[in-house]
Amino acid sequence: MADFHENLISLDEAVTLDGLFACRAKRTPDRPAYRYFDKDSNAWLTYTWTEMASQIARWQAALRAEHMPRGGRVAMQLRNCPEWVMFDQAALSLGLVTVPLYTDDRPDNIAYILKEADVNVLLVQDAGRWRKLAGVVGQEGPLKRILLLDDSDAARRLAMEDERVRVVEGWLPAQPGTLARRSGADPKALASIVYTSGTTGRPKGVMLSHSNMMSVAHGALTLLDCFQEDQFLSFLPLSHTLERTAGYYLCIMTGSCVAYARSVAQLGEDLVTIRPSILIAVPRIFERVYGRISDQMDKKGPLARKLFHLTVRVGWQRFLYRQGRGGWPLGSLLWPLLDRLVARKVAGRLGGNLRAAVSGGAPLNEEIARIFIGLGVPIVQGYGLTETAPVVSANPLQDNIPASVGVPIRGVQVKIGDNDELLVKGPGVMLGYWNNHAATAQTIDHDGWLHTGDQARIDATNHIYITGRIKDILVLSNGEKIPPSDMES
Repeated sequence: MADFHENLISLDEAVTLDGLFACRAKRTPDRPAYRYFDKDSNAWLTYTWTEMASQIARWQAALRAEHMPRGGRVAMQLRNCPEWVMFDQAALSLGLVTVPLYTDDRPDNIAYILKEADVNVLLVQDAGRWRKLAGVVGQEGPLKRILLLDDSDAARRLAMEDERVRVVEGWLPAQPGTLARRSGADPKALASIVYTSGTTGRPKGVMLSHSNMMSVAHGALTLLDCFQEDQFLSFLPLSHTLERTAGYYLCIMTGSCVAYARSVAQLGEDLVTIRPSILIAVPRIFERVYGRISDQMDKKGPLARKLFHLTVRVGWQRFLYRQGRGGWPLGSLLWPLLDRLVARKVAGRLGGNLRAAVSGGAPLNEEIARIFIGLGVPIVQGYGLTETAPVVSANPLQDNIPASVGVPIRGVQVKIGDNDELLVKGPGVMLGYWNNHAATAQTIDHDGWLHTGDQARIDATNHIYITGRIKDILVLSNGEKIPPSDMES
């Protein structure tokens, strides 16, 4: 592989997220940028960086013709695909603010977000999704243009019924153009409003700047080297900030290629086809794979089960030895055989080419992490919040403690506050909540520390361990505060 720093785009070069893409297209124009499965040809197709830049120029021209003011909001409700990137980059290059939406979110939630963020342009996957939204969005409000990505008869009928609706292929200029890079852009300007899930009420809009997301992507590279030869497989929604920062902007920074999985249901097949070297996932994916392995073990005889557990045990001992946390295991002599009979087959389910599998978004069961690591799958756990763009910490491959959520990435400070709450300060901390000064003041104190709401401890090696949740604290009649886990015991 080429030297890590040789092809890295610096923050000073990029300035903004759209500037980052322009730099990448100029630096490595003919290298593969994005892969996607084309249903018409029944094959995986590839865009180079220069081909993507030409397509983004089409979207840029079409969006410019909508005559939106700088700072105007546009939203996208798409599954992961190259068009998500095209729309995002085109909007950012015009100084617009993007509002990503989950494809499976409730129509009333989306209608609330569109109104609250004062969204003027909405890009939707297909006619069916817009039909579900149209009833709750209505004709009134800020929405002036609805773009349908599919070119179906149903989409064209909707375009005839509502003058706001356009089919993307007819809305875009016919010929690819030249991507125009703006001058004088402010890296601290608002780039995106990302709405939280809203499990305890209406969702809150997290305001993230260009600098927020770029700084976090750049900082994460201190813990995990990525190269232009790396292949990512993207399946977490791009509306999820972890995928957006680490699986999209980071890859532009490094020049790595991203393949978009067809669906979660087809993820197993896509892993084998794409053979990613880096995977960003949530614990549920590893739990599913382990569940299938367990089911297979249950169907096999006791000898196969013993062989599996021996492989995990020896593999884990080898891992501890390589990490400097254990002695040389005698069982290592058996590893070539155990690897061939057991470990390599499990790794093959994940493509057989993984350098790192990053787990985030929720706590990863320590035992499941130990099993996969023992089988040679290098899982590293991280931690973050939408409000921190999102990565706060991650385990380096060479100092990986599965029970922890790792060490802070470059530029991030952490400390323990009252009630053992983890406090965070750094370049990824949000600008605030959209139209919600009270919530912002409750979350970011006057010294600039963001209150995560998570309880934690930090060990002597600066590894962070999440121990509970502030909101889950129970107050006993004597005033003592304890987490529910202690109550149960």
